[in-house]
Amino acid sequence: MTEFHTVAKVGQIPEGEGRAFQIVGRLIAVFQRQGQYFAMNDACPHMGASLAEGYLDGEIVHCPWHAWRFCIKDGVWVDNPKSKTCNPTYETRVIGDEIQVAIPVA
Repeated sequence: MTEFHTVAKVGQIPEGEGRAFQIVGRLIAVFQRQGQYFAMNDACPHMGASLAEGYLDGEIVHCPWHAWRFCIKDGVWVDNPKSKTCNPTYETRVIGDEIQVAIPVA
């Protein structure tokens, strides 16, 4: 089961950028690309850098520390897609002017 949490209003995350939000004790990066929102764990699985501070190139976010690259749609580590390294992603939705992220309930 999941619960949706409002993180921002439409317009607060610029196109082609990400922002980090704390939701239920987790840091989640939310990106806007072509009017859609994508959410994933903010911490890069390599060394913990904030992916929200990374460079977004299409659907790929580049870690600002060591340039590891992850797909914002499914979290796959695109530098080694056969690896089991993946960054968890979360469902997003827009209700009215609120951007919401679904977080699993423990």
